[in-house]
Amino acid sequence: MQGEKRADIKPGFSVRVVTKEDQRTGRLTEGVVRDILTKSPTHPHGIKVRLESGIVGRVKEILTQPGKGL
Repeated sequence: MQGEKRADIKPGFSVRVVTKEDQRTGRLTEGVVRDILTKSPTHPHGIKVRLESGIVGRVKEILTQPGKGL
């Protein structure tokens, strides 16, 4: 699942994000959503989130939802 729609992302979801520093390379970082930072309902480059590790990035892929597994 892609990460352009805010309604598709909730705290606790496992996601892959691209950080500002990794935008050129496209390197993805995996983590669990702590906070959703984008206020608009959609964003063409992905919804900006803060992971539990403190990393901030735009969601490129939603991996799992709490209680649902892969």
